[in-house]
Amino acid sequence: MSDRIIEKAPNAPGKREFNPLLKFALELGPLVVFFFANSRGAWLAERFPALGELGGPLFIATALFMAATVVALTVSWSMTRTLPIMPLVSGVFVVVFGFLTLWLQNETFIKMKPTIVNGLFAAILLGGLALGKPLLGYVFDQAFKLDDDGWRKLTFRWGLFFVVLAVLNEVVWRNFSTDAWAAFKVWGTMPITMGFMLLQIPLLKRHATEPLFDKKP
Repeated sequence: MSDRIIEKAPNAPGKREFNPLLKFALELGPLVVFFFANSRGAWLAERFPALGELGGPLFIATALFMAATVVALTVSWSMTRTLPIMPLVSGVFVVVFGFLTLWLQNETFIKMKPTIVNGLFAAILLGGLALGKPLLGYVFDQAFKLDDDGWRKLTFRWGLFFVVLAVLNEVVWRNFSTDAWAAFKVWGTMPITMGFMLLQIPLLKRHATEPLFDKKP
């Protein structure tokens, strides 16, 4: 069997192409579902009584977030026969922490999930870098090609960025309302991440081994 669950190594031959915009949509989609379900939880509970049995809006949002995450990973697998490493790890945590949230009826688990996942990503990236392995290449290799020095620099920056995201999540969920945290999770984290990515374009241009985002015929 030739299919692999995890993405192949950077620059590996035979990788199936995956439209970066579709990849982004699959990663953003579950977050949008979560925000909508949390903000319209009462309406969903009224329209779908089975959802109301789960508890308040955050619990409904958590269940739908879990389902949307599984759907997104399934679509990704069906198109490429591989799964992106970071969404896969995040998806596992969504399911585990989501289950604990629903089972114990405790919001803390789903709120802490971004802190733990971002902290784990930071530890993996910075730890791999310390061992001479710029692991970020496994994540972004389908979008662009960089030389080894470029992957090292980009991995270091993303490692620090994940630390910042973990700290921000802790500050928001511990000091603000659930609605504010849910809004920040989508409309705060995503713009911050997009802004950070745009700031990396000069580095990408300096270290690109082929034209950025070049579409093959």
